[in-house]
Amino acid sequence: MAEAITVARPYAIAAFDEASKLNDLKGWSDMLQSAAHAVLNPEARALITSPRVPRAQLEDLMLALSGDKLSAAAQNFIRLLVENQRLILLPEIAVMFESMRAEAEKSVDVVVTSAFDLNEPQKQKITAAMKSRMGREIRLSCEIDRELLGGVIIRTGDKVIDGSARTHLSELANALA
Repeated sequence: MAEAITVARPYAIAAFDEASKLNDLKGWSDMLQSAAHAVLNPEARALITSPRVPRAQLEDLMLALSGDKLSAAAQNFIRLLVENQRLILLPEIAVMFESMRAEAEKSVDVVVTSAFDLNEPQKQKITAAMKSRMGREIRLSCEIDRELLGGVIIRTGDKVIDGSARTHLSELANALA
């Protein structure tokens, strides 16, 4: 897998540079996510990896899957990936692009998992706390896991803050044992 990331890096950097030059990070992000999602489809993946499918047909397929929303530069990027037989790397390219975009926008994705729906004041409190802790804009998304019993688990990148009741009970049980 490290090899795929190594090969994908120059394409992600080129996409980011072009998107920055065009001042369209969001548009390119959406395009890359959409194209990466298409590549993960088993039927599309079979076509992409088949040596029998002509490059022109792959190009037409990827451009059709992306719809009319692609700019000329984005279409050229897809054509370049087809020409260099790198379509299969789109998921890695999209992940690296998102990382560079978050760095450029000084933002970070935070996922909060809780036992119940969080209300707006709770979400705002978590967002404010994480913003002051990380010094970045926070893009908050919430998930529900009924097995937590109570509390929350906050994930951002490789950092995890586990304030769930289940974890506290487990720690208490270990301390008493």
